[in-house]
Amino acid sequence: GSVLSNSHSDMNQSPPSLREAFAQPAALTMFFFGFTSGLPFLLVGGTLSAWLKDSGVSLEDIGLMSLAGLAYSVKFLWSPAVDRVRLPFLGKLLGQRRSWLLLAQIVLALSLLLMSMITPQGPALFFVGIIVIAAFAGATQDVVVDAYRIEIAPEEVQGALAATYTLGYRIALLGSGAFALILADHLPWPTVYQVMALAVIGVMLVTVLAREPEQTKVMVRATSIAQAIEDSMIGPFRDFFRRYSGWLGIGLLVFIGLFKISDQMLGVMALPFYLDSGFTKTEIGAISKLFGVWVGIAGAFLGGAVVVRLGIQKTLLIAMILGGVSNLLYLLLSVNHGNLVIFTAVIGGENLAGGFLGTAAVAWLSSLVNREYTATQYALFSSLVTLPGKLIGGVSGFMVTSMGYEGFFIFSTVAVLPALALFFWLQPRLAERKD
Repeated sequence: GSVLSNSHSDMNQSPPSLREAFAQPAALTMFFFGFTSGLPFLLVGGTLSAWLKDSGVSLEDIGLMSLAGLAYSVKFLWSPAVDRVRLPFLGKLLGQRRSWLLLAQIVLALSLLLMSMITPQGPALFFVGIIVIAAFAGATQDVVVDAYRIEIAPEEVQGALAATYTLGYRIALLGSGAFALILADHLPWPTVYQVMALAVIGVMLVTVLAREPEQTKVMVRATSIAQAIEDSMIGPFRDFFRRYSGWLGIGLLVFIGLFKISDQMLGVMALPFYLDSGFTKTEIGAISKLFGVWVGIAGAFLGGAVVVRLGIQKTLLIAMILGGVSNLLYLLLSVNHGNLVIFTAVIGGENLAGGFLGTAAVAWLSSLVNREYTATQYALFSSLVTLPGKLIGGVSGFMVTSMGYEGFFIFSTVAVLPALALFFWLQPRLAERKD
């Protein structure tokens, strides 16, 4: 049998080698599941902003439409249903995890096809409604895939699954970012979205053929909905405030919402800015989405090395400062329109800082989690991290219109100051608590 057919006790007695860990079927499965998780993220975000800009949609409306991506920030709200409710027919046929994943993929593929048919020139409310549904399906995929990864294999091989998942996710970002933008220079935008829908349909085959985890949580028929809400949502919050009581807990939650805000604010307006700066979609795709992704991966590895050398707290402080200051690089681009050398340098610096901050953030958030509520608390924290940035993204078009791109970049840098102040307030209190 495969590595996965071994019992947990067998795995504990004989830890798997790297070859065994990466050769297990689940590692390949997680590559494809990472791909399907990563694909919709830009298709309802940055890539969609480029399509809207090309279609003559105002910056204000582009910013407002980005609020559809809030689904990724509130996915914890319906995660108990994904955990507890068995789908009719599909649930019996595929099991709890794969049935929900297949349903999310079907909804996502149909949403992308509908977006290609309606287009931004169609009825605005209908188009926005389809974007919301696509984002909801994409966020649901994330919830299911996270649960699948944890349940399909013992802890000893989770590192291999996380690695192949991340690789698949990053390749999907290249596909829905760089590849989609380059395609859009040669094909109509609706055709690009139809190609992306076909990619989702291709991964559905993997979902059907993948192995269902043997241990899944008890479904709704074995417990009340009230108990499910208690276990899944109230319990993690209650535990958090028991460990971080009073103002410390409130300060931590506010800090979680603010410490990546500079890094997130530029997301919606970046592509319209690149287009306004005179770059073609092919140039943007190659430099921002292709080169930038790989520099971001390098930044993530650099962040990991610094965490080992300096510890989580110091690394997080450095990462926050870099994340804010790197936004000022865009001022160079605002006075050097069409300059590919400056564009490459700016994208390199911004993505290096973003990757560095990403690793520091994961390490720091993980240190706050109680192992009894690992998945739920991490989902809550990661949702809270993205929420303020998404909300500001919604009004970023109005901000650019009123203060110009340059003013917006300066504001996005200054926005890190409240988080830095909170960091210095929190650090001694957290250190005392650990002592």
